[in-house]
This record gives sequence, C-alpha cells and structure tokens, in this order.
Amino acid sequence: MRSFKMNILYLTNHINPGGITSYILSLAKGLKAKGHNVYIATSAGQLLSKFIYEGIIYMPIPIKTKSEISPKVLISFFRLIQSVKEKGIDVIHSNTRVTQVLGCLLSRYSHKPYVSTCHGFFKRRFSRRVFPCWGDKVIAISQQVKEHLINDFKVREDRVRLIANGVDINEFRQTTVKRLKAKLNLGLGNGPVIGIVARLSDVKGHIYLIEAMETIVKKVPDAQLLIVGEGKIEKDLINLCNRLKLGKNIFFIPSVMDTSKVLSAMDLFVLPSLEEGLGLSLMEAMASGLAVIGSDVGGIKSLILHGYTGLLVKPADSRELACAISELLLDQDRANIMGNNARMFIARDFSQEKMVLETERLYLECVNPALSYSR
Repeated sequence: MRSFKMNILYLTNHINPGGITSYILSLAKGLKAKGHNVYIATSAGQLLSKFIYEGIIYMPIPIKTKSEISPKVLISFFRLIQSVKEKGIDVIHSNTRVTQVLGCLLSRYSHKPYVSTCHGFFKRRFSRRVFPCWGDKVIAISQQVKEHLINDFKVREDRVRLIANGVDINEFRQTTVKRLKAKLNLGLGNGPVIGIVARLSDVKGHIYLIEAMETIVKKVPDAQLLIVGEGKIEKDLINLCNRLKLGKNIFFIPSVMDTSKVLSAMDLFVLPSLEEGLGLSLMEAMASGLAVIGSDVGGIKSLILHGYTGLLVKPADSRELACAISELLLDQDRANIMGNNARMFIARDFSQEKMVLETERLYLECVNPALSYSR
C-alpha cells in the first residue's frame, strides 16, 4: 500500500449544527490524521471553531443560499478558482445541491476531479436533468440513496459508490450518572425521556410523534418528549402540543453543537421520518446505547434490525408509533438489550474509521487510479 498525500477541498453552504456538518467534520478530522491537507470553503457557521481547532483550513465564500442559480455561486467560484490552482487541490468534494454546481464549475476550469455526496433524496426537477452536476464519482450514504440515484436520475452505477456515514463510537459512551445529570441540566423530570434530534420539517414526522404522546402519557403519565432542533414548523408543533394539552410533557430546545449531551438525557430515541437518506442522529443514538424506533423507510431500514437493534413502524402512523414507544418504555430490560445490540451494530458496521478509509480510497481512484488501494 503506497501513501499519497492529498490536498482535499470540501464545499458546503454553512457549518451550523446538522448532519452534513457532522459528516464533513468527521471526514476532515480523519483524513487530516492520515496526513492529508484539508480545506473547507463555506459561509462559516456555529461550528467553525471546531474545524479550525482540528487544523482544517477555512476559505470563506458567500455561498449561504438555497438557489443553485444565485449570483453567490459565481462569486464563490471566482473567489476559489485561483486558490484551487495555487494550493494544488487534488480533489473537490461537494455536499449540497448548490455546492454541486459550484464544484462542477471549479472542476471544469481547474481540471481537478470532483466528488459529491448525496445525503438524501432529491426531487426530479428540470434543472437536475439539464445540469446534473453529480461529479466524477457520487457517494451514496445508503443503499436506498444509491438506488434512487441510479433509478430516478439515471446516474451510471459505476459512478456511484455506497459509503455509509460513520460514527466515532467513543464520543457517545453513556452512563446512568451522565443520564441523570443531563436530565437535570435540561430541566427535565425523573420520568422516562423519549427524544428526537432532527430539523423541524414536515418530512421528519414530528407531528406523528407528538400525536403519539397523547396515547403514551395515558399509559406512562410521567413520560417526557425532548425535541431537539430548529426549523420552519416549530410554531405549528408548539400549537399542536397546546391543543393536545401536552405542554407539561413536551420540551423543545434548539440545535446543539454536541449531540452526545442531549442524547445522554434520553431513555429512548425515535425518528419517525417520512423519508430519510440514512439518519446520522439515529446512528449517534444507537452508538449511545439507546433503543431506537424509526419509520420503515429509506436508510432507516439499513440501521434498525426490527426486534434486535430497535423497532420499525409504518410511516405517518401515530397509533403504531405510540404502541411501539409504550412497549419499550414498559419493558426496560428489552429496551436495554436492544440498546446494547444497537451500539455493537454501529461499532461493527458504521464506524468513523471505515467511512474515512473508504472515502480516501475513492479520492485516490479519482486523483490517480494507478495509486488506488485494492478494493
């Protein structure tokens, strides 16, 4: 195996708390530790200091936009293109639709290979068909996302590589003492805590979880729901809680930089998404040793082995969700066994080390196939 030091440039709209930021930080840290030079071009965000602390070189660009045709894309291109050449960037890696367009432009004018990661599912819009901008290679974070790219967007199978997100399991080791302390710090009661960490968006299924709580508190009166995240439907969710008279049982807190702290307060994790590429917060909950419940959709099916690492339920079904949650709240021994199984499963199949190694191999294939590792 030959060593080859690369200069790697990550592109993303921002680095605020969220799955994409966690993914990039994990990759950047891992590749930096392997001796590569790592850069990140973004509009900054709350986690910038973490990247700088890890020795990742920050290149500011005005790319905080949701529009792939925004002038900010061109401005960012002109700010970066000379640096890409001067710094000898070997591979460009985009992580959002907007930065896929930017990455495609940079690659075309610098003649450097370009990779993109698809973190979920895309709508089949006209612009995608005319300007696909997938890159030389496309990373799919789950088998379901890979099939989506091949079947819905006709991306050639040999261009798509399945590399699942990875978790540093050592960051999520929990104890009973930590759980009690975390509950106290968050102002929670002594009752069992059901938790979700996800942006407040319709697709994440919060509404069904809140509706399920109406049934759950009848069986477990001191049950609490901790909702961690921010988004456009926050007021709607709070209004729903009030209509169902669940204000004393449901707590909202904003996104956090360190998810292990809020996961420490939970006894059970639920992700009732209507669609999901894989579910990094779900993986982190499993790494924390929590029993988990999720919708039988997308990449969630790759993580939850029904009856072993957690329970799968029908999407958009509050009644079935309530039954599954109540079942585990009332059988702590079974929940503990599932939580232990979940942690071992993540450690074995979804480690951060595995993700970093497989991504490094992919980069190497793009930069110089003659130097690539044997697969």
